[in-house]
Amino acid sequence: MKIQTQIPVTAYKAEGFIGKYQQLVRDTVIPYQHSVLWDKAPDTEKSHVAANFINAGKALRGEDTGDGFYGMVFQDSDAAKWLEAAAYALAAKPDEALEKQADELINLIAAAQDKDGYLNTYYTIKDKDKRWTNLLEGHELYCSGHMIEAACAYYEAAGKRTLLDVASKNAECIYDRFVTQNVRGCPGHPEIELALMKLYRLTGNEHFLTLCKRFIDERGTDPSFFADEAEKRDWTVWGSDPRDNDYRQSGKPVRQQSEATGHAVRAVYLYTGMADLASETGDSELLEACRRLWDNIVHKKMYITGGIGSTVLGEAFTVDYDLPSDTAYAETCASIGLMFFAGRMLENEVKGEYGDIMELAFYNTVLAGMQLDGKRFFYVNPLEIDPGISGVARTHTHDLPVRPKWYACACCPPNAARLIGSIGMYAYGESADTAYCHMFASGSVRFANGMALECTTDYPYDMTVKYNVKGSGRLAVRIPAWSRSYRVTVNGAELSQAPENGYVYIDITDNADIEFVFDGTPSFVRASCRVPRLAGMTALMRGPLVYCFEGADNGKVSELRIDRSCTPVVCGYDSELLGGTVKVKAKAKRITDCGSLYTSEPEQSTPCEAIAVPYYTWGNRGENEMRVWMNV
Repeated sequence: MKIQTQIPVTAYKAEGFIGKYQQLVRDTVIPYQHSVLWDKAPDTEKSHVAANFINAGKALRGEDTGDGFYGMVFQDSDAAKWLEAAAYALAAKPDEALEKQADELINLIAAAQDKDGYLNTYYTIKDKDKRWTNLLEGHELYCSGHMIEAACAYYEAAGKRTLLDVASKNAECIYDRFVTQNVRGCPGHPEIELALMKLYRLTGNEHFLTLCKRFIDERGTDPSFFADEAEKRDWTVWGSDPRDNDYRQSGKPVRQQSEATGHAVRAVYLYTGMADLASETGDSELLEACRRLWDNIVHKKMYITGGIGSTVLGEAFTVDYDLPSDTAYAETCASIGLMFFAGRMLENEVKGEYGDIMELAFYNTVLAGMQLDGKRFFYVNPLEIDPGISGVARTHTHDLPVRPKWYACACCPPNAARLIGSIGMYAYGESADTAYCHMFASGSVRFANGMALECTTDYPYDMTVKYNVKGSGRLAVRIPAWSRSYRVTVNGAELSQAPENGYVYIDITDNADIEFVFDGTPSFVRASCRVPRLAGMTALMRGPLVYCFEGADNGKVSELRIDRSCTPVVCGYDSELLGGTVKVKAKAKRITDCGSLYTSEPEQSTPCEAIAVPYYTWGNRGENEMRVWMNV
């Protein structure tokens, strides 16, 4: 059963680093993405999202649908994710204009819903007879899941029921088919499972818990299901291989799975739903499967940046320890999904590693997915860029050296926006008597148990975190695994207490001023020798931040050899550099290239300093070389 729960999104008001990013999302990302949904953004690929809902409503009324449907089969989900991000922005700060825009889109969505609750513009406009005949690739359940999440968020933020009623009616339509009528099937792309758990907790409707459990229990029980489904139809969306069960995590029942396989986003969305269901029902067998899958990802298939999914072929996990830097896929959405998974595992057991990985993914891959001005986005997050090869060579066309503008398959930009807007739900948790601090997020928090706190910190650049706590109870604070030492004071008196599963628990009577100071010394990190491409190389971290070396600071990065025997030097905070950041300098030497492709001549080198900047800031100064892993 649940040990603790996420706080409501309305319970946290951000300041500091997180507040700056939430303001960027509110002021730049959300308005820009709204213009994209309505095809008003200049020099941007057509989205047609709003038009699809307008045309679906016309189709239901028997009117001419005009230009019909345009875009990906999952195009509806872009609207849902924008609405969710807008909801979180409204929760942080009322905005009449934004609320009006959201309500306008919600009314279009409501008008596009069929009488039986079905909601999907692709099938409503293109071919109603094909509904539910292609769970493999049709994304009907995926789109419904995102709409459910948006509906829950908008109700919690704005108190309006229109979208929640639409989502509930849609979920009842799905329940009728898969539970009442007992039609076999599960989503080709998991997502609705985690969404149904949110809807269940908000509404208390047992149908939604039952439906979630049905989809999770059904997956993998019949490995030939998708192949049998494909044989019954003469059409396809993508030409997907219906027999590739590893790709969609359906080769065996979920409780028997122990290795993360296939499409990385699908995998972590599924595992999030599994962990959520386990915490709600006390299903120990399901939780044990989640633990095995978590361990496989984090200890064998995760990049140092918290990126997952190492190959462009299927945007997928490959085999253990296959983590190439220059052809990494590491989709932004996959790291967002990894954070979801970590957040739900924390509800099953309060364990520091879950918070460590949640933090790692957020400060590195998730933030790297968005340009510092909020106007361009990475779908893919490589750990090495070589101009002239990256984005050019056939093997590297997916690893772009600069962030593109909006693109047709635009799942990552609105996903990043909604995650940043809701980060308080992951940073803080609560139980009847305890306030949990999983991440260090400046701002104020109100807990349902009556406790409240004000967190003051310049994290992730300053390693001092202060809490002013009001109320009585326990405060549980994660001690990051990267911090070699730490100091805690309570009302000025030093506290000596060993962490319990990575957390320090402090009993508070009435009020308290608490200060944590973590070790901000940069450290060189090496990879296991089982990762063959990284043997003998080094990476650099400070706190939760992975650092990288860019050509803008260093000239030709591949010529550098890092001296690991000398502790790197932390430069002061530079408010003018890359939106405000801290550089780190490492002792190095520069190899003089003799000009020949191969040579037997000894290396010639000169001493130098190598300058590193946080990985999330890379690619904001034009196309240039970048590396996380360096030769020594």
